[in-house]
Amino acid sequence: MDKTGSHALSAALMRLLRPLVRLLLRRGVSFKEFSDLARLLFVDVAMEEFGISGRKHSVSRVSVVTGLTRKEVGRLVNHPERQDKASSDKYNRLSRVIAGWRRDPDFRDKRGGAASLDIKGDGLAFAELVRRYSGDMTPRAMLDELLRVGAVKLLRDGRVKLLVRSYVPGSHDEVKIHILGTDVGRLISTIDHNLNIDTSSTEKPFFQRKVLYDNLPAEALPEFRVLSAESSQKLLEKLDAWLAEKDRDNNPEIEGTGRHVAGVGIYYFEEPYKEK
Repeated sequence: MDKTGSHALSAALMRLLRPLVRLLLRRGVSFKEFSDLARLLFVDVAMEEFGISGRKHSVSRVSVVTGLTRKEVGRLVNHPERQDKASSDKYNRLSRVIAGWRRDPDFRDKRGGAASLDIKGDGLAFAELVRRYSGDMTPRAMLDELLRVGAVKLLRDGRVKLLVRSYVPGSHDEVKIHILGTDVGRLISTIDHNLNIDTSSTEKPFFQRKVLYDNLPAEALPEFRVLSAESSQKLLEKLDAWLAEKDRDNNPEIEGTGRHVAGVGIYYFEEPYKEK
């Protein structure tokens, strides 16, 4: 990379890492912990994605690519990977149940909204909804979790009423930490894809846009928060309905090759303007 490109990348990294460092310090994560994780990831990515075709991965090759010593690479190669499977499963199951409740005609009322459901019963009750969309999570455990995050309430007649349009984790929920990794990671992957497209190929860039103005009065922000949330929710619900029709978990009869992850993420941001 030339000097100009190197400076631009360094500046981009500073902007990218600043909010991450703020979050880490707030959570009590030391520089040493962050440094240890960075070393582990440099080795892991070099092993998985930067090998030479047709050759077996070697400690020497990874050492050259990462700049770490062979001793460090050897120590990290077999290091157990940190997983957050529990948070991932929880997020996916709650999201699927709420989406199924709102989307599946079997669980909608006459007006097309999410019906209030009996917890158990021979018909299409809450227990059947959970069985259909949550995997192996029990109806009781799902109900307790939905109540905890304020997504449902119990009516006087014993039925369960859905209160939200989608699953939003609580302010101190470990699922939000999981989302930090998945959503930010996917945004960076999108930008990386767009930076590395071969202009001579037919490959197209992934969609990535934002709208931003930097001289707004504070009084305009509340209205924009509401407008952006409502408009974004409508778009996401439209895209969710389309993807649900193509997803083989929802429609096992759908044919096709491979297994892929695809989606669109939207996020809101605001902060005081800083000259620098």
